[in-house]
Amino acid sequence: MTQAPSNRRLSFQAKVLIPVVTIMVVLVAVTIFAVNGRITTEFETEAAQKLSVAAAVFEHSQQIRARNLVLRYRNVPNDPRFKAISQKGDSKTLRFYFSELLEDLGGDIGFFTTERGERLAETTREAGLNPLEFEAASSLSVRAALQGQANVDTVLVAGRVFDVVSIPVNVGSSGNNIVGALTFGTEIGRSVAEEFKQLTHTEIVFRARGLVVASTLLKRNLQQQLISVLDREEPGASRSGVRELVLENEHFFALAGQFTTLGEEKNLSYVLLSSYEQPLSVLHGTQRMLALISIFGIAISTAIVCALIRKITQPLRELRNSAEAVGQGDFSRRVAVASRDECGELAQVFNQMTGNLKSSREELEKTVETLKAMQAQLIQSEKLSAMGEFVAGIAHELNNPLTSVVGFAELLQQADLNERHRRFLDLIVLSAQRCHKIVESLLSFARQHKPERKPVKLHEVVESSVAILQYQLRTSNIQVVTRFDPNLPRVMADRHQLQQVFVNLINNARQAIEAYKPRGMIHITTEPCERGARVSFQDDGPGIAKENLAKIFNPFFTTKEIGKGTGLGLSLSYGLIKEHGGTISVESQPGSGATFIIELPLAPDTARTGDTTQTPRKETFDARGKRVLVVDDEELILQFVRESLAPLGCQLDAVADGEAALRHLRDNQYDLTICDWKMPGIGGQQVYEQAHASNPATGSRFVFMTGDIMNDKIQAFLEETGAKCLPKPFSVEEFRSTIGTALKAA
Repeated sequence: MTQAPSNRRLSFQAKVLIPVVTIMVVLVAVTIFAVNGRITTEFETEAAQKLSVAAAVFEHSQQIRARNLVLRYRNVPNDPRFKAISQKGDSKTLRFYFSELLEDLGGDIGFFTTERGERLAETTREAGLNPLEFEAASSLSVRAALQGQANVDTVLVAGRVFDVVSIPVNVGSSGNNIVGALTFGTEIGRSVAEEFKQLTHTEIVFRARGLVVASTLLKRNLQQQLISVLDREEPGASRSGVRELVLENEHFFALAGQFTTLGEEKNLSYVLLSSYEQPLSVLHGTQRMLALISIFGIAISTAIVCALIRKITQPLRELRNSAEAVGQGDFSRRVAVASRDECGELAQVFNQMTGNLKSSREELEKTVETLKAMQAQLIQSEKLSAMGEFVAGIAHELNNPLTSVVGFAELLQQADLNERHRRFLDLIVLSAQRCHKIVESLLSFARQHKPERKPVKLHEVVESSVAILQYQLRTSNIQVVTRFDPNLPRVMADRHQLQQVFVNLINNARQAIEAYKPRGMIHITTEPCERGARVSFQDDGPGIAKENLAKIFNPFFTTKEIGKGTGLGLSLSYGLIKEHGGTISVESQPGSGATFIIELPLAPDTARTGDTTQTPRKETFDARGKRVLVVDDEELILQFVRESLAPLGCQLDAVADGEAALRHLRDNQYDLTICDWKMPGIGGQQVYEQAHASNPATGSRFVFMTGDIMNDKIQAFLEETGAKCLPKPFSVEEFRSTIGTALKAA
């Protein structure tokens, strides 16, 4: 039998009493914690001060010990007996002398090193102390002494720590002729630790590479625990380097430091320990007393609170029920205001809050819809940007080989060929020129441009847009028919934004026809109009339903299948045309295709004047006596340039990198330098700058070639220097015309 769920719930008194008692307990706990923290802080502060003073005394004592060691051995080199023995070079007598010296002055080891770094004699007071190890550890101190500097160092030898004193040995009255160094070592052991303990009033432990080498702690297990604690991760609570340690249930504050050495030895350290067991016992007693007082206070406070909270339950229940309804989305729920006390004020504020929440929710829903629209636009923009970069990269990779194909094909046209071969060559030239126009259109479409409105020929923008989509149109069996007004004036517009709109309209028409029938046509017409100039895009696709005509330019509206359209293309096109001061409209009947009409204002100086641009006349020039340097990392480009300029009679030098170009410019005088912009190693800009720095006349006679996208940085450089730049791919006539103009100017 299933047991029914319990309907028991806490009373209002319990609801109030539980948090009140909880708060009181928390306050008591916080108070005890604060008192404990304050006292602990005092402990740490006193310990930090005590240990800081002890550390200062320790370091000062180290310095005094070092000075005393230097004073102890300083006069040994001046001893006549030592001078006589050292000059004879008798190592046996010198060892006997060292033995007596260690007995008189103290020390564990002593040796003499010549100015060539050779140990002449040594003496140790312990048989287990290896002189070779000691000499290796003292090498820095000996080296400093051989350079004329008496010094004291701390070294580690065979797990033992020694103070090393090295004194230079001079010959002559001036003391500048150093013939060797005297070195003495004194172990820093337990006796030294006891001396420092008396001075610092703390326990002291000397460590070397993780082991205790000397300690004033009498219990060995305390030393082992100390090493284990110090080798683990440092505790989080510390102040001024002071750490809290527990060794054998006894509490210490510890401060660690490093011995000062001449080398980079970081494993020689000391630890100062100060016990605080007695103050800790006082702290625990204080904590127990505070706990008893707090328990008594909580009991009295609970009784008082229970006596005061006996009413006002009904308004609170109503408030709870209303809050549950609001939480489920019912913002029309209100609480009756039955009194003017705090409960009545609470009900009034709750009603106001419910109204504000309702308004805020409505605004939030609108904001969410707006954010979704903006996010979709951003995603589409990023996709278009990535596609543009991809297309630009492919177009750039095609530029160099395409330049060679176009150039050599045009050069072959000038050769004496039979009619059949000439017909083949004409087809190659035609295909190469077609690739040329497609690459130019791709680069124009892929470049990132700042919006810039200036007089634009609508015909050229339409042709470049069709060229971009030529492959898709051809494979979709769609024919594009253009009818341009030859007297159409120029319009004031941004060429690249117009191209974006035209590409979008042509692509939409292609997709509509492709889904409707196997073959189709798109008619593009330009003509004057009252507003300026009109361009129409008419297709013979399925057309647009009447109910969709009014929504066709709305963001995110699309009739395409999911995944094939975002509904942003026409919306963005509408916005771009409006920004140009023009209009875009659509006319359509279901089954009869659709026509998009764009009207744009004319450029101020070209209204009704028509396009009077004439095809530039081909010029020939005589380059005999001229010397030209060509720089390009593509061998085919160099060959093309040689073949193009050879008939003109100029002297031509060709190199494949920037370093070779700079050498030629330094050694020769050129009338013109034709240089690729982007090359491995030194690029075209660096070649120009270095050539101009060494010879301004040479730097001013430059023509650049580039297959890269002309970004703002390159444009700014060309405007600043006045140098010309010929974008790849280019034809023979374009190349010769540019070079001829440059040679005439030179």
